[in-house]
Amino acid sequence: MRNKSIILLLSFVIVCAMASVRMPVPQPKKAKKVKGNVIAVDSLLRGNAGNDEKKVEGNAQDTTKMDSLQLAIYHHNKAIDDSIRADSIMKSRSNGINSPVTYSAQDSLVYDASTGTAYLYGGSKVDYENMKLASDKVFMNLDSSLVRATGTPDSTEEGGIKGKPLFTMGKDEYKSDTMAFNFKSKKGLIKGVYTAQQDGFLSGEVGKRDSTGVIYLQHGRYTTCDDPHPDFYIALSRAKVRPGKDVVFGPAYLVVADIPLPLAIPYGFFPFSKKYSSGFIMPNYGDESNRGFYLRDGGYYFAISDKWDLKLLGEIYTKGSWGLSAASNYRKRYRYSGSFLFSYQDSKTGDKGLPDYSEQESFKIQWNHRQDPKANPYSSLAASVNFATSSYERNNLNSLYNPQTLTQSTRTSSVSWSTNFSSIGLSLSATTNLSQNMRDNTIQMTLPDLNISLSRFYPFKRKHAVGKERWYEKVSMSYTGQLSNSITTNEDKLLHSNLFKDWRNGFQHTIPVQANFTLFNYINVTPSFNFVDRMYSKKVNRSWDATHQTEVKDTTYGFHNIYNWSMSVGASTKLYGFWKPSRKLFGDKIQAIRHVITPQISFSYSPNFGSRHYGYYDSYQYTDASGNVKLVEYSPYQEELYSVPGKTKTEMISWDVSNNLEMKIKSDKDSTGFKKISLIDELGATMSYNAATNFHRWSDLSVRLRLKWWKNYTFSMNAQFATYAYELDASGKPYVGNHTEWGYGRLPRFQGMSQNFSFTLNPEKLRKWFGHKDDKDDNKVSEGSDGPDTNIESNMDDDLEKGKYAAKKKRGNIAETDENGYMRFNMPWSLTIGYGITMRENTGGKFNTKTMRYPYKFTQTLNISGNIRISDGWNINFSSGYDFENHAMSMTTASLSRDLHCFNMSASVVLAPYTSYNFTFRCNASTLTDALKYDKRSGITRTIQWY
Repeated sequence: MRNKSIILLLSFVIVCAMASVRMPVPQPKKAKKVKGNVIAVDSLLRGNAGNDEKKVEGNAQDTTKMDSLQLAIYHHNKAIDDSIRADSIMKSRSNGINSPVTYSAQDSLVYDASTGTAYLYGGSKVDYENMKLASDKVFMNLDSSLVRATGTPDSTEEGGIKGKPLFTMGKDEYKSDTMAFNFKSKKGLIKGVYTAQQDGFLSGEVGKRDSTGVIYLQHGRYTTCDDPHPDFYIALSRAKVRPGKDVVFGPAYLVVADIPLPLAIPYGFFPFSKKYSSGFIMPNYGDESNRGFYLRDGGYYFAISDKWDLKLLGEIYTKGSWGLSAASNYRKRYRYSGSFLFSYQDSKTGDKGLPDYSEQESFKIQWNHRQDPKANPYSSLAASVNFATSSYERNNLNSLYNPQTLTQSTRTSSVSWSTNFSSIGLSLSATTNLSQNMRDNTIQMTLPDLNISLSRFYPFKRKHAVGKERWYEKVSMSYTGQLSNSITTNEDKLLHSNLFKDWRNGFQHTIPVQANFTLFNYINVTPSFNFVDRMYSKKVNRSWDATHQTEVKDTTYGFHNIYNWSMSVGASTKLYGFWKPSRKLFGDKIQAIRHVITPQISFSYSPNFGSRHYGYYDSYQYTDASGNVKLVEYSPYQEELYSVPGKTKTEMISWDVSNNLEMKIKSDKDSTGFKKISLIDELGATMSYNAATNFHRWSDLSVRLRLKWWKNYTFSMNAQFATYAYELDASGKPYVGNHTEWGYGRLPRFQGMSQNFSFTLNPEKLRKWFGHKDDKDDNKVSEGSDGPDTNIESNMDDDLEKGKYAAKKKRGNIAETDENGYMRFNMPWSLTIGYGITMRENTGGKFNTKTMRYPYKFTQTLNISGNIRISDGWNINFSSGYDFENHAMSMTTASLSRDLHCFNMSASVVLAPYTSYNFTFRCNASTLTDALKYDKRSGITRTIQWY
């Protein structure tokens, strides 16, 4: 019994001992990848996790050595430990953030572990995803994802605060006094917010930002002025800002120069869309003396695509006038670009039912098209169309205040297409031309004007030349063909004209053949032959109706061909003469004077195409009321496009002499040491003699002179001298006889000359004239300058002193200063004077029988224009002239503009021949230019009342 008790006691001790021993933990197997949520280990917990792993590895136990009881206990404990660990990690993740937070501070960084808050001081920066925050002070709580930022009071900084918070999220940037922001919810509370939105700037006392990025402002401001203290702003009681889209606000009023104005609106919005979008266009309002009050230039803009758009505008007046316009721009990169405008106006003036009532319909078409040269190097299309009825500009309000447009007498339009075939030297072009005379309402139109040309080629040139070039290989020829269809009529009859009866058409062929030879190595001889053929579709025969005593025209339609030819030969050479002046008299400055004479002589011949066998001319006889029989010669083709060949034989000998005089002098400024000066650029004369005529064989003498004494101005003058003298008929009236002036012992009669002179004067030219140094010497500080001697040992910065004194002379982005350091006075201006004079014989004046001369008549024109820039913001422009014939001022205008930073003010006046004024004050920003503006215009009258 005692032995049994001892055995039981020992067994119990062994069981207890085995139960108290720590169970060995075997090393776990490699876990498989699990699809679904992946639990990441936080960086803050990664240190503890590493220690636990080391312990596990150190105490790893082999489960193969365990019995069933030990293995069950092991799996149970492991499952509990894993669940507790996962719960702690998820709990930490639920209150954390989704990506790393990068933060730094220039001064110090304090971390409070108990609250999980980091305190950053001095130049603090926090970056999280696409959000960046910079401030002098930042308090950041990692558990709540809340960040607070504020500046530090500092009297030396602007506004008394140093390092104000600057928050950037994507492309949006916000400046504020204080800021609280939640990185996780992306919500924030901002005090003293300031942000830029497209062309404008928004600020508010308090702003809240929601998770979508919308900002709600209280007591805000909106302005387009970029100054911290804006010149103007719109005070917003409350506003909702959608960045990049728009601002919607409640009651608002305008404040200018910190003065509230009685201009308030209950609500409104400003679009901020950067996309290419459509929208309404606000109209202009005002009054006009003849048509009443108006709303104009209002409509809708269609952003159809990135390649073209459409703008529809309208205008309406209280007295019944109205108008519509459509404008479009189109562009395709590397292909073409252009614009189109159509405008229609129905203008009504006066009161309906009264004699002064009138109604006019007018329209205008403008089209500009340009093809990119890269689109097609062999073909191009270009258009410049500017067509308007004569009454359009008189009824267009914008033209009334534009003197150049209102006084324009001629409009031209053209559309052209061209292509070429370089392989054969052939080019083809088609053009439509339109010319309008706005004074008499006439139109000259060519539709089409087709040109075909074949470049010069040498038909006798050998393909495989051996030896010297033969004389016949120098013969060349070319071809030019022109097909035209033209009409000259009134603008209201253009669309009612008949293509065959009213239009003139024809086809002309020109074939020139020429060659170039050199005789005796010095004389160039150029023979030529020219053939011209014309094809017409009609001709007009004329006869005399004795019953009605009038000329009768009979037009016949069909194919009619006429031609003419001519030939000529010319010779020219150059003669050089040199003269070296005596050094005893002129010194060694003048090296030589060169005289170049270029004489030319030519002979041309063309037969008389007025002979009957050609059929180009005809005649008829008639008896006038006095019983005299008269013969009238005419050509059935004289009214056609390309006229008709001449009816006189030509055997013309022409000569021309041109002289050039140059002087070569020594010059230190030229790299060669010499400089050429033009004394006479050209002095020439030309004259001809026709041996085939019996009357006035000599032509008039033409003399030309050109001088280039100045770099930017060339003096040129042409004069005519008559060869044949005036004679008196039986009644004492003068006529040009068949006797020459030198036959009476007189020089050729001076017929007249013309000369135009234009000169621009500005401060730069004045400084150059009065010894202003070149800009290349501005950077150099001469030894005798007023600046300090930097070679003397001192504590001065040599480079700084040299730069300072050089800046006094050099004009750059920095204001120019004088020797005392004060800003140099500078007022840019320019004055342009244009003067023209024409001297001609006044055949309408009284003839002097003693000198056998008519008196001379002078026609003079004087134009003056200029501009003055009073300061950086003030500009004055003016233009005027004097009409010497009417002894009155010509068109006189003046304009004044002032750049007011955020606004622009401009005023223009017309003083002659009529008077008017125009005043405009508007905001510079495109967002508010149509909303914040003021226009004041006068009527067009000669009795304007200035006030």
